[in-house]
Amino acid sequence: MPTIAIVGAGPQLGLAIARTFGSHGHNVALISRNRTKLDDLTGKLAADGITAAAFPADVLDRDALTRALQDAAMRFGGIDVLEYSPVGGIDSTTLTTPSATEPADVQHEMDFQLYGAIAATRAVLPAMREAGTGTLLYTTGAGSINPVPQVGNVNAAAAALRNWAINLHKELAGSGIQAAHVGIDVSIGMSVIPGFPTAQPEEISPVYWELHTTDRDKAERVFSR
Repeated sequence: MPTIAIVGAGPQLGLAIARTFGSHGHNVALISRNRTKLDDLTGKLAADGITAAAFPADVLDRDALTRALQDAAMRFGGIDVLEYSPVGGIDSTTLTTPSATEPADVQHEMDFQLYGAIAATRAVLPAMREAGTGTLLYTTGAGSINPVPQVGNVNAAAAALRNWAINLHKELAGSGIQAAHVGIDVSIGMSVIPGFPTAQPEEISPVYWELHTTDRDKAERVFSR
């Protein structure tokens, strides 16, 4: 069976993506730093008849992230799809406007978003190249495309990840490996900004399946209302 590794697996979008791919016959490797939450997610997937396993790792610890993906590949016999979408918590993310941003404010976000994505990709891409097939998907908020001042430092790092992912798509063209960026221009589950559109994670997750299957020529999809 093919396997998807979801880095930054959360109870909303991560779980929805896992269910979408699991319902199409994929094993699911879940990677994030909280073991208790991962165990809860694997339990929910098992109840749906989906084979899943947890591999705790913090994306800021690139060696641990690499080991987790290697362990997942060993457990399932390889990784066919990588989805990278870590979500920072209020306790770890300081939001700054562009004019108030210090280099350190962007550095943390670069570690979290871009550098974590690069480390994860380096852990799985060699085997995909050898197989001549694979899918690499990277998620950001739509501020990576149309930034807003209130989250200037987060948008800057997200834009860097978007740029890198689209460039990776160009590099891998013709190799059998799909790389793409997903920009999410809604609040997921519930509105956190008055008047901002919302969507349920189950409405968004099919975008990832389409990029893996029918939209393999596309470098980017944006989900919006």
